[in-house]
Parts: sequence; structure tokens; C-alpha cells
Amino acid sequence: MSNLKKILKNKKTCKSIWFMRQAGRYLPEFREIRKNNPDFIKLCMNSELSSEITLQPIKRFNLDSAIIFSDILIVPYALGQNLKFDKDLGPQLEKFNEKNFLNANVNDFIKKLDPVYKAINTTRKKLQKEKSLISFVGAPWTLLIYMLNLRNNKNRFNIEKLKQMKKIEEIIQKLIHYLCIHIKNQNNAGADVVQIFDSWAGLIPEENIKKYCFDPNKLLVNFCKKNEIPNICFPKGIGNKYLEFNILVKPDGLNLDSQIEPSWAKENLKNVVLQGGLDPSVLLKKENEMIEAATKYTECFKDTSYVFNLGHGLLPETDPDKVKKLINFYRNYE
Repeated sequence: MSNLKKILKNKKTCKSIWFMRQAGRYLPEFREIRKNNPDFIKLCMNSELSSEITLQPIKRFNLDSAIIFSDILIVPYALGQNLKFDKDLGPQLEKFNEKNFLNANVNDFIKKLDPVYKAINTTRKKLQKEKSLISFVGAPWTLLIYMLNLRNNKNRFNIEKLKQMKKIEEIIQKLIHYLCIHIKNQNNAGADVVQIFDSWAGLIPEENIKKYCFDPNKLLVNFCKKNEIPNICFPKGIGNKYLEFNILVKPDGLNLDSQIEPSWAKENLKNVVLQGGLDPSVLLKKENEMIEAATKYTECFKDTSYVFNLGHGLLPETDPDKVKKLINFYRNYE
């Protein structure tokens, strides 16, 4: 059993470190591959290259876990919504077709995602036994933000557009169904942990947070528990509602965002393995500032079940040498 899996299943207290977006744009070896593969979705669907990219930070830093190189939007893509990545605008999904989505075929969905499962299988064979291979999905709310093009800007969304949709409940339930299939297939292929990203949970109005965040995440976590798949949730941006989320959803692990004070998390978030929290922008600062910020988390959680990570993904401008220094600091911390 891998180190991370043991921590999540048994709430063990032992050192474990990995980073969100650890396989990505800050690594020169990734940029070399990306230069020759401009179509991002095709790159995600290239099993051989996806596996190679997944293993790049393991080879460079010997991190404790690998996370498969993919994207949360491959689920709507596999459900028939064409996807492209714009350098300036980010991911762009074509206009949502409700009828096509609700009539999607399970076999077609699985077949379209087969390259992802092959990449996981290939990676698992190459990865040391003690290291976890993490799969992931986007939570329904976060996927809907992209699928329905609900974002007006980074901090607001078009709630009126959502209210006008008569079958929104049916769409959410259908999405959960396919996410569960994808979670299980990734697990069957060799991934031993899943992280559920609700990256836009902070946009949800307070009166709707149970409906759009807590309840869908709970259904995914219950599915994971039923299938004995260790899970980590990341409801980014919900502030002190992390407490209610933890009580209602009951995930195995809970990734903190950088707005959550570590001492508050330690005091209030019980019966769960905590992960992350460190602001990724501190890796862009001077080394002593980075170490000071990391010490705050390491010291706070040194006697609890905690996985060292960030409050969001590594930034593209991050210096790999800084990443190495942060890893060495954490591993040598007494």
C-alpha cells in the first residue's frame, strides 16, 4: 500500500509531500514536450506522453506521489462538448447542448477516455510501489461553470443563466453519474487515490452552497468510500464553510486553500487528513520568505495527519530549484 493511501485510510501521521500541478509548465522538460504538441487536449489524450509528463517531477524531485497529467474538462469533452485551450482565455468549451448531454452514451464516454486509463496503467507500472498515483475529477459545480460558460470574470458568474435552466438538477445528477464512472475506471487502471477539485466553489452564493457544493461532493465521496477509493476534496474559496463541508461530506482528505489559517484548520477540521494550504506565490519570493511560510504549516501540523502541498497549483513562473529547496526543507524538518 502506498504512503499516501495509508495516510488517508488510517489517518496516519507521517511525512508525505506532493504538489498540485507538479507536472506542468514550470518544468523545462514539460515545456519541451509542449512545444512540439500545441494541441493541449491531444496531449492529454496521448497515453505515452501523458505518462512521461506525469513521471517528470518524480524523476526530478522524487516526490511521494504522482498525479496523472490530464484535465478536469476531459469529462465534458468525452460527453461530446468540444474543447480548445486558448493561450489568453484559457479553456473554451463549445456551446452546451442539453439534449446531446442528457442522451450521451456510456460506452462512447468510456471509449473516448481510454487513453487516460492507458496512461494511468503505464504510469503505475513504472512508478515505485510505495508511491501513490493520484487521479482526479472536477466537482459538478466547477465543471458547470465551464460547461455552461457561467463566468463573467474570475470572481463572478452569471446566476441568471443558471436559474433559466429547467433541467439543471438532471444535468448535475447525470454529471455525477459519469464522474463516478471516470473515478472507478481510473482506479481500476492503477490510480490509488482520487482528488476532487471544486476550484470555483467560492463563487457559490451562500444560500446555494449545500445544493451545488456539499451535496454533489458528498455523493462522489460516498461512491469512493463504497468502492474503497481514498479521496481528497478541495472546495477552494469557501472560507469557514470548510467546517460544514467537512462535517457533511466526510472526505478522507481535505485540501486547504491559502486563505485558510492553518491553526484554525487544525482546531476545527477533525477526523480528516489535512493537505496543503501554502500559497504557491511564496515560491516566487526570496528563499528565506518561502521557508518562513512553509515553517508555519510544518510546525502547525507536525503532530497531525497532514500531507504537505499547496493552496493551489504550482505557478508556471516557479523556479524548479525553489521547488527542490522546499522539498528538502520539509523532508529535513525536525
